[in-house]
Order: sequence, then C-alpha cells, then structure tokens
Amino acid sequence: MFYHLLKYVLLGPLLRLVFRPRIEGLENVPAEGAAIVAGNHLSFSDHFLMPAILKRRITFLAKAEYFTGPGLKGRLTAFFFRSAGQIPVDRSGKEAGQAAIREGLGVLGKGELLGIYPEGTRSHDGRLYKGKVGVAVMALRAGVPVVPCAMIGTFEAQPPGRRLPRIHPVAIRFGKALDFSRYAGMEKEKAVLRAVTDEIMYAILALSEQEYVDEYAAVAKERHTAEQGVRERRFPRSPLG
Repeated sequence: MFYHLLKYVLLGPLLRLVFRPRIEGLENVPAEGAAIVAGNHLSFSDHFLMPAILKRRITFLAKAEYFTGPGLKGRLTAFFFRSAGQIPVDRSGKEAGQAAIREGLGVLGKGELLGIYPEGTRSHDGRLYKGKVGVAVMALRAGVPVVPCAMIGTFEAQPPGRRLPRIHPVAIRFGKALDFSRYAGMEKEKAVLRAVTDEIMYAILALSEQEYVDEYAAVAKERHTAEQGVRERRFPRSPLG
C-alpha cells in the first residue's frame, strides 16, 4: 500500500514534475509476467525515477546498508525502503551473492518485475563498468527475458555525494527484451554466464552511449578513493580555503 502511495501520490508526481523525464521504449517492458529490468546505475535517484514511470510495480535489490543505519534516521530509512518494496542485499562475499540471487528468484517466481544494476554499485565517474554475472544466473534459472535500461542525465542531476538533486534533463531508455532461452540449463557454465552478462551490458551501453570500462565498478571506485586520499595527504587543503 505504501508503495502505491509513494508512486501515485507522494513521490512519483513530484519526480515527474521536477525532472520531466523523457521516456523511450516503455513498450519494451512486458505488460505481465516475470522479467528482469537491468540498468546502469549513476545516481541515488535512479531507485525512484524508474519505478515512478513504469506502469508495473518493480522490486529492486538494494544494498543492505540502506536497512542497517543507526538511530532514528536509520530506522526511518529502512522503513522507507522496505515499504517501497526494496530487498536488502549483503554485498560482502560469495555467500551473500547467493542470497541475493535467491531473493531475486523469489520475486521472479511470483511473476513480477525485478530491477537490478549489474555493475553492483553506482558509477563514481559516470562511466559504465563491467557487469557481474548474477543477472545472468537469475535470467537463466528463471527463464525470463531481460530488458536493458539506460538512465541518462541522473549523474549530472545527483552525482555521488550530493544530497539533493539539481534540476537537469533526464531520459530513461528501455531496449528490446533479450531472450536467453538458447542457454537453458547452462546456468552453471562460467563462459555462458559471462557471455550473457556481456550481452546485457552491451545492450545497456548502446542505449546509454556511456564510455565503457572493462573493470568492476567497486574495484575502480576503491582505487579512485585511495588515490584521492594520497593526493589529499600530499597537498592538504589550507584552513583558509
């Protein structure tokens, strides 16, 4: 009930009014039945813009940190994400990845839409990074199509670290659904999973027109953070600005 209240009364109309997102290819999202919507991830606002414009309810796998924050703010954030239909995912290891896959398959098993960001985390620089194979595992095990999606302009509207989004043109593009039935029963083959994932990422790339980096986003982000730390130690900011 809270999901529909957010979408149709509280948050959805506000997002559409402020951003006036241009929508392309919405007809490519199945009107019924289970499917995965796989998109690039540029901004915190991605979680809300896509559900706001879809006709169907979509459930995202969201990082567990959104559900475990301390204090009143943490409890309110957890309540908000749970009420909005988001599922917490622990990203700390292989077993955690298996748990995420089980949760995702549960959503698909009910004939619903599952939203996933194959990169695994937000891009820190606006580029598209290598996809993790979990999306391929779920697509093959559930036997469902994958709809590629590109969020465009959300990085400029709300880059990492910015609390409130700025007004900036936003577009959301949905590509034609990808059918991987030719790989049925091959979800344990590593080469197949990599091929399926790369095909999904290529479709997202074609829609988003981002620069592609053949490296996992988490690895690139960690290196970037470390390099920033080194620069700040070498060239500390003056207390006078």
